[in-house]
Amino acid sequence: MISVRDITKSFGEKNVLNGLSLEIPRGETLVIMGRSGSGKSILLKIITGLISADSGEIWFEGTDISKLNTKNMNILRQKIGMLFQSAALFDSMSVAENVAFMLDQHTNYSKQEMRKIVDEKLELVDLEGVQDLRPAELSGGMRKRVGLARALAFNPELILYDEPTTGLDPVTCTEINQLICDLHERLQVTSVVVTHDMHSAFSVATRMAMIHEGKQVAYGTPEEIINIDNPIVQQFVLFGAPDQILNIENPILKEYLGR
Repeated sequence: MISVRDITKSFGEKNVLNGLSLEIPRGETLVIMGRSGSGKSILLKIITGLISADSGEIWFEGTDISKLNTKNMNILRQKIGMLFQSAALFDSMSVAENVAFMLDQHTNYSKQEMRKIVDEKLELVDLEGVQDLRPAELSGGMRKRVGLARALAFNPELILYDEPTTGLDPVTCTEINQLICDLHERLQVTSVVVTHDMHSAFSVATRMAMIHEGKQVAYGTPEEIINIDNPIVQQFVLFGAPDQILNIENPILKEYLGR
């Protein structure tokens, strides 16, 4: 669905992405993991066109999005939903107004039509009866769900999650992980989840990639990642993966863990 080809991005003297190439297959939930500052969130913003790469190409369904004008990029963005790390809700707006924001900006729907979509998307993320509340009246997990409902407003083909469990308690993290899995199954969408939370990563991933120093250093299924003979990947995974993942017959892991 998406092909990232030799992308570079720097901010001043800091090189964030250094020739990153990555494939995002249609219908998969790809988890992109890596240490803080490795460029994971920057990649999502480049995919959505929020920032531009210094060089390289991003191909979306056969189209190089770096060559699109503003009008066509806005049309493409309607195929992409994004849940930002902080949910990025407008404090001065109600929940319903937040969810309907892009619909109000880019469609001619009536208020009744938008309200119907808002109600449907909030129900999809297991939130009902909160339409008239303000973000300040919601818990952290509820704000994430509202942000996700807004991301679903245009029935996107691709959903991007930027650190979806950051700042949430363990119970709410589990609920968000389950919601990501449920939406993947129910909507048959392609998903990209950026995280350094290994519990979340192994809970939702059908494919995994690791970025280190601005480049891809590992790619595969969760089983392939846990068995990869790469010390950078092993160290990152071992300090956060769930016990049920680590309790497998893997001599590399056993030696590292002293089991």
